[in-house]
Amino acid sequence: MDLKRQQIESFTVSGVRVRTTNAAEHTPDTAKIGSMWGEFFSKGLAEEIPGKQTGSPVYGVYSAYESDASGQFDVTAGVAVNNPAEGFESIVVEDGDYLVFEAQGPLPDAVISTWGKVWSFFESNPQIQRRFVTDFEAYTGPESVSVYIGVH
Repeated sequence: MDLKRQQIESFTVSGVRVRTTNAAEHTPDTAKIGSMWGEFFSKGLAEEIPGKQTGSPVYGVYSAYESDASGQFDVTAGVAVNNPAEGFESIVVEDGDYLVFEAQGPLPDAVISTWGKVWSFFESNPQIQRRFVTDFEAYTGPESVSVYIGVH
């Protein structure tokens, strides 16, 4: 796996948000992330959110972690904005070091398999600690996504 470490400056994402757990996402009756993305795309929110930064990719931001990968967390589907967009949920992506996991292929399968690689990577590399503050997906093309994981 060809990983890179990248310093990210903080930025704000506005969009729609759900609170969930990884366990809930494994059961269709309790999964929330897929329907949130469905709403985001069906309503054309990538183009409707006011104050969108020019050229912003679509982001999926993970935040408000209760604990670690087993606890509750928020997921926000949105775009980078100059100022928090009124009428939408907003989250500031924290600045700092991130490991970048890149994926190509049909979505959402490519991003789901990439998260599997993220969890495996951290299980195999306990010396590298996740921050569990903000992590994010940047959708850079129709079949291209980069997952950024905040690390110490």
